[in-house]
Amino acid sequence: MTSIGGAASAGMVDWNLAVATATRLVRPGPEVSREEAREIVAELRRHAKASEEHVRGFTRMIPEGHEPEDTPVLVVDRAGWVRANVAGFRELLGPLLAKMSERRSATPGGAVLGAVGGKVTGVELGMLLSFLASRVLGQYETFAPATREFPAGENGGGRLLLVAPNIVHVERELGVDPHDFRLWVSLHEETHRTQFTAVPWLRDHLRGEIQSFLSATEVDPMTVLERLREAAQAFTGARPEGDEDEGGRSLVELVQSPEQREILGRLTAVMSLLEGHADYVMDGVGPQVVPSVAEIREKFQQRRARGASRLDQALRKLLGLDAKLRQYRDGERFVRAVVDEVGMDGFNRVWTSPNTLPTKAEIAKPADWVARVHRKGE
Repeated sequence: MTSIGGAASAGMVDWNLAVATATRLVRPGPEVSREEAREIVAELRRHAKASEEHVRGFTRMIPEGHEPEDTPVLVVDRAGWVRANVAGFRELLGPLLAKMSERRSATPGGAVLGAVGGKVTGVELGMLLSFLASRVLGQYETFAPATREFPAGENGGGRLLLVAPNIVHVERELGVDPHDFRLWVSLHEETHRTQFTAVPWLRDHLRGEIQSFLSATEVDPMTVLERLREAAQAFTGARPEGDEDEGGRSLVELVQSPEQREILGRLTAVMSLLEGHADYVMDGVGPQVVPSVAEIREKFQQRRARGASRLDQALRKLLGLDAKLRQYRDGERFVRAVVDEVGMDGFNRVWTSPNTLPTKAEIAKPADWVARVHRKGE
């Protein structure tokens, strides 16, 4: 993968300023005593470990006696989530930012714009990261580079992050059993870790699709920066009243050529599969190990459907987070329908190769995937 270490791409975003801005703006999270914080961190680590056995037993993705590549589990606060994700962004967005930087340097005054633009973009990106850092419960970082602070798996492997203050915030907001909720969240994130450690080709396939999408980008850099500016204005409330529809266009929608739309369709299908599978597994395992799973799911779904403030909804649309919520729903329906039709082992054929992944159309019509992969007469 291309690194963003070069001067050209680094000039597009002041990453250090992005981290500093995000960590300064992000709220610390719910109040807990030092002793309680230690207990929460220890419990999340125990749940992450216990989830391995639960998820492997339920999904049957990892053959008995086979131990896949190990990836670390890190319990972080909101600022830690920001620092870990910036490292991943720098790695993944390198080719796109290098390309944008070359375009900008070729325009009159591009060098001057670069000196100022990198800091402006760093501040704006930091503002958006501070927004996201208070909402993510957990995350499997697929393309995480290893750093001294944040270790990762070997050979470019990922790491699992559990964001303790956000988990505590939501469990209190929902009024659910905290121990059950922490295990329930761990089951979802452990499923993602299992997906990538049990399917060795999946990481490279996804990375290749993302890099193809980015390399096909022909957007003027100032257009992307302007969209980031609109997002930052939405975050601070500085955008004029009535501009929500204009500022509510997703960042992804800006960078779609016909080639990119085709790639994005494949990426959407894969992400729907991964997210829906994780939701299906967490609820499938839940009744056996999470006594209050029904209550948790009902309240959590109500929270998703209810949404948040007008500002929160505008930012979600801008960042494409509304599409992510649809992926949970559509993907879970696909997994459930396929497992009901051909069983768990039949569903697991989805992991055979990129050719057995569902298309975007098949996510909506699971029977078409079953007909294609489980051909009559087999």
